[in-house]
Amino acid sequence: MPLAKFVQDLETQLRELDNAGTAKGAESIVVKVLPAREGRGPRFVLEGEGDREFIRMNSNSYLGLTLRPELARAEETAAHAYGVGPGAVRFISGTYQPHVRLEAALAQFHARPAAMAAGSAYTAVAGVLFSLSTPETALISDELNHNCIVNGMKLARAKLRKIYPHLNLQALQNQLEECVGQCDSAIVITDGVFSMRGDHAPVDRIQEIVARFDGRFARGVVLVVDDSHGVGAFGATGRGTEEITGGRADVLVGTLGKAIGVNGGYICSDGSVIRYLREKNPFYIYSNPIAPGEAAAALAALEIIRNGARLLSHLREMTRRFRDGIKTLGYETIDGQHPVVPLLVRDTDRTRALVRFLRESGVLATGLNYPVVPKGEQLIRFQVSADHTASDIDEVLAVLSRFRSR
Repeated sequence: MPLAKFVQDLETQLRELDNAGTAKGAESIVVKVLPAREGRGPRFVLEGEGDREFIRMNSNSYLGLTLRPELARAEETAAHAYGVGPGAVRFISGTYQPHVRLEAALAQFHARPAAMAAGSAYTAVAGVLFSLSTPETALISDELNHNCIVNGMKLARAKLRKIYPHLNLQALQNQLEECVGQCDSAIVITDGVFSMRGDHAPVDRIQEIVARFDGRFARGVVLVVDDSHGVGAFGATGRGTEEITGGRADVLVGTLGKAIGVNGGYICSDGSVIRYLREKNPFYIYSNPIAPGEAAAALAALEIIRNGARLLSHLREMTRRFRDGIKTLGYETIDGQHPVVPLLVRDTDRTRALVRFLRESGVLATGLNYPVVPKGEQLIRFQVSADHTASDIDEVLAVLSRFRSR
């Protein structure tokens, strides 16, 4: 068969991944979710684990909204009204009233003139970089930016691509200086919150640097921030890294699939930028949108966040409790305010052992090893959620204490 040699090569590469210990392996399958009760948060039952219940510490659902009945009701109502799928890409026949209402609400939430929904934040970032760059554009990116930015830069029609060391703003300035006279425009792009570490970009200071260089490029310098892990989970009102730093992106990318608890992504910016992206962004033009029901559920989530001061306060309290707890136990972490709390292990075998011990003890957490993170920075990424209780956090800390004392 013509495919035989190809499959043989793929199988060789898969064995290499297994031997190196970098394969992701089989996915855990959730077969049941048990609701919160009696001072504890929800528990998850996995295929192959019998009736054992797990605390989930590896979810991006930072506000616990995926299980909120308001979202389920909104999605069900819209699905009955419009169907469970869009039926086509948006410019043909796939735009529904919930899409338009959601975009208006997102623009208002972020105090922007306009917004557009996307199938995912991943394609939103790729579409922005592909559509706004030209063969005379320089792209400049933090070295720890998400994979969507890495691949988006590869797809973009840029003249220069530069990577500065993590949060090194002097290097960013130097790279912009190098691009002056070589390119007619520059796009500086950064994560708002860096998903592996939970630290965040100083958007205010980056904005100042961009403003200083803007006049030295014929078509200016644009700041793009992908704040997928920040929106909804960061800041007193959930406005993300912009709220924490006081800075403002020219183009803001967010996700509906993390703190907002649904599915999809979005872009907020000036009205002309959004209109241009609707006309020129192939990831938008040729991909189906999220379903009308998902848009309606996201609208319901935004309403909860707008009135969610207590929810966000509880999330910050649980995050502090967990971060302080692992420090007290003697583990190494990275200081920060975000509910991504990394536990630095710095060794692949020990990272695997700790993930295994956590799972055996009823805790789901994700170990990140090379090449996902650099060698020497292997870690467990814990993610705190507003549906965790103090009892849940203390239970996880007790497991970590047992592991440390073995």
